[in-house]
Amino acid sequence: MPGVYISYPFCAQKCTYCNFASDVFTGGLEGNYLEALLAEISVHEFAWLPDTVYLGGGTPSRLEGVDLQKVLGSVPGAPWREATIEVAPGGLTRERVVEWHRAGVNRVSLGVQSFVAKELSRTGRKHTAEIVATEVEILRDAGLSNFNIDLIAGLPGQSMSSWRESLDWIERLEPPHVSVYMLEIDEDSRLGKEVLLNGKRYGAPEIPADELTADLYETAVEELRRIGIHRYEISNFARPGFESLHNLKYWRLAPYVGFGVDAHSFDGGLRFQNVESPREYIDRMRQGQSTRINTTTANQSEEHFFVGLRLAEGIRPNEDEWARFDAPIRRFLTEGLLTSEAGNLRLTNRGVLLSNEVFAEFIE
Repeated sequence: MPGVYISYPFCAQKCTYCNFASDVFTGGLEGNYLEALLAEISVHEFAWLPDTVYLGGGTPSRLEGVDLQKVLGSVPGAPWREATIEVAPGGLTRERVVEWHRAGVNRVSLGVQSFVAKELSRTGRKHTAEIVATEVEILRDAGLSNFNIDLIAGLPGQSMSSWRESLDWIERLEPPHVSVYMLEIDEDSRLGKEVLLNGKRYGAPEIPADELTADLYETAVEELRRIGIHRYEISNFARPGFESLHNLKYWRLAPYVGFGVDAHSFDGGLRFQNVESPREYIDRMRQGQSTRINTTTANQSEEHFFVGLRLAEGIRPNEDEWARFDAPIRRFLTEGLLTSEAGNLRLTNRGVLLSNEVFAEFIE
């Protein structure tokens, strides 16, 4: 079944590592954006009923309850199998969670990133480990027990000791889902620009070496597996039955439609992208213009490999795909980056760490 992604690109503060199409804006712009967002959804002709909805950003949890109900109320298919909202820890209340539940939300993704105070302060995040623990209890008490915790491996100043501190909190809080991302230095982020300039702000000189970041990630894989949270995608881990239904659509090449700034869509054959600027997005909607700036034809075979291989279950290439990619498949099998069993192809543990190099060979 298809899904819906909704972008709300506003935050209380901009994290130092962030390169997303999000920023800190005035309330006036947020109001105009909400109006444009509702307009874009209302004019869309749904050819199918979505069974998942994902509100990302930015920080969509900034939306007032009445506005969240307007946004989700404009999307057909409720009640959905899964409706996720991304949340920045630090402002969660029981009243707010009840509003989310009432609007149809049944899953929450907490952008924790780290449980270590020094690491958090360098990212610009304002929460503490204790605040996260309190808010997890609020979620559970309010009946929203399906939640995810984000962590980042490779933050400035991070060590194996501090990383284990964050993993200890994961064990203590017992989330059903955890995402672990290895920090990517992007020149469009404040941290990335500081690194390029050889500056000292944001802890830039203390970014761990690639080898340590890889060790942090592998430690997370082992520790999460030990407590029953298994990797089902390169960056995503879940207890059985708690995998993200919406995100699985991306990796299995299911169709979805995106609304809002920098939102992407896929109809099974074509990929679309919206404009990246909130002001341009608002102006285009007010002028009755399309918000889409890019349309590309999907290459199903290539995407089957470089998207599908992200999944721990791997992929089952068809006869044409085996023939087309015979050379890189054989090479990666020999090098121990891929493994094949009964017609199924998947990354090995070593292949996961070198996945970008593997994926690049399947793009012609």
